[in-house]
Amino acid sequence: MTFRIASYNLHKCVGTDGQRDPERILAVINALSADVVALQEVDRRMGNRPAALPASLIDRETDFRIAELPRTGPESLGWHGQAVLLRKGGRIDSADGFLLPGLEPRGALRLVIEPKDLPPVTLIAAHLGLRRMDRRLQWEEIAARMRDAQAPALAIGDFNEWSRQKGFEALTPFDLHIPGPSYPSRAPIGRLDRLVTGPGLKVERMGVFDSPLARRASDHLPIWADIQIDKPKLITG
Repeated sequence: MTFRIASYNLHKCVGTDGQRDPERILAVINALSADVVALQEVDRRMGNRPAALPASLIDRETDFRIAELPRTGPESLGWHGQAVLLRKGGRIDSADGFLLPGLEPRGALRLVIEPKDLPPVTLIAAHLGLRRMDRRLQWEEIAARMRDAQAPALAIGDFNEWSRQKGFEALTPFDLHIPGPSYPSRAPIGRLDRLVTGPGLKVERMGVFDSPLARRASDHLPIWADIQIDKPKLITG
């Protein structure tokens, strides 16, 4: 029982050519063949934080629906710039947003989702801070919520960490996965976009989606992972 999850920092739909083009962002998302996509920087940064990626365009150009979640402003698509897309046919059992500690205003999303024909999974989508001291505190908050989850849990997003090991001390006993270099998109060297899995979930395959369009559409390349969900154990008396 597997599903594909992806994560993509849209850079407010402004590409490496300096052009804002939501349609090519959606073309990259469609090419991922994912069941669930965690998005970062879906809103502009100033004023009422209006959506950089229009909801009407998502509905028209994709087979995804936007998870109903709190939004930062009345014109926003996301919560602190983040949104989650679920392929139609899947279910969202619950969803909320929570604040993360640190100098910058940051938040994460928590959802219990059921990809089509699969058991529930707890998903935490996050875009972490620029300072490692803040990220350590943010991981403590995320790890606590993963440990408390009733369904197998994973976290995915732009973790803003260049180190392969430092900053993730709070994640014991979870597994950190690094699909590959995803930033900057024109010549990727930074492994900033990653995922974390808990018990009951196994990464079968993972990678960075790289194409000429993806290298122009945003300053990050998207990451993806095929996740196997363990079958629930039967309790016999």
